[in-house]
Amino acid sequence: MSGERTGAQHVVVGDEDRSLLMGVAYRLLGSVAEAEDAVQEAYARWYALPDGHRAEIASPVAWMVTAVSRVCLDVLGSARSRRVRYVGEWLPEPVSAAAWWTSLAGVPGGPDPAERMALDESLSTAVMVVLETMTPAERIAFVLHDVFGYRFGEIGEVLGRSPGACRQLAASARRRVREAPRPVRAPGRVPVVEAFKAAWQSGDLGALVALLDPEATVVVDGGGLVSAATAPISGAERVAGHLLEVHRRLPGMALERSTVNALPGLVARDRAGRAAAVVALDVGSGRVRRLWVMRNPEKLTTWGA
Repeated sequence: MSGERTGAQHVVVGDEDRSLLMGVAYRLLGSVAEAEDAVQEAYARWYALPDGHRAEIASPVAWMVTAVSRVCLDVLGSARSRRVRYVGEWLPEPVSAAAWWTSLAGVPGGPDPAERMALDESLSTAVMVVLETMTPAERIAFVLHDVFGYRFGEIGEVLGRSPGACRQLAASARRRVREAPRPVRAPGRVPVVEAFKAAWQSGDLGALVALLDPEATVVVDGGGLVSAATAPISGAERVAGHLLEVHRRLPGMALERSTVNALPGLVARDRAGRAAAVVALDVGSGRVRRLWVMRNPEKLTTWGA
């Protein structure tokens, strides 16, 4: 993705391209803050190039995607050891539909509906959790090829591997995604989420159980900083009980419906309006099947008051 061509006119990488870089970096790292740092580092490397060298690069955007991906590759290497020491379950930092760099923002001139659907799916918490199980090389090959459409030869420039090796990495990653349970875009999700919101807000155990799939599962990320289950909880009654415990611990809790990583979601706020939990929901067949609950306050900073 170097895109070098002698004599090419210098083109400045603009804000529209920056959203692409953020989209790549977030999917690779699962953290908005780390993605922003990676993009900033890529910009620093770009402007550190001699003017003459920058002027010879035919595609600054392709050069920047390569730079961001290489920065992320380095971060992923150290992140794997940090994940081992992480307290409890690790979930990606939740992203709202208001995030300017996502396809959810509805920016004029954005991706067409088919492309947006693919981008949304790759942003979902379900897929992001699967990405976390991949090796750094698999993750980069999958994100760059399957999500953003880069060629394996270009990906090889990032990973230092042959196009054939990159193709195998992407195929292995694709199998992981295909074999994992994935949310469905079923109609009628909004009424289910609204009913679920009302039942949780009122502390109605029976209504919560009725709205949960019998095999429902909740995964909570507290990062060791707040009270949170350190392992997944399964079964409608156990999940409902856990949600009511959250309700008890947050007197005056207010719930608002939102979009969380392209999935239906809820934001639980305390009396001061601070986000105490952000929940992504997988809804299918009229019931909530899976919940991903972010409680780690370090991952809720973008959700404000």
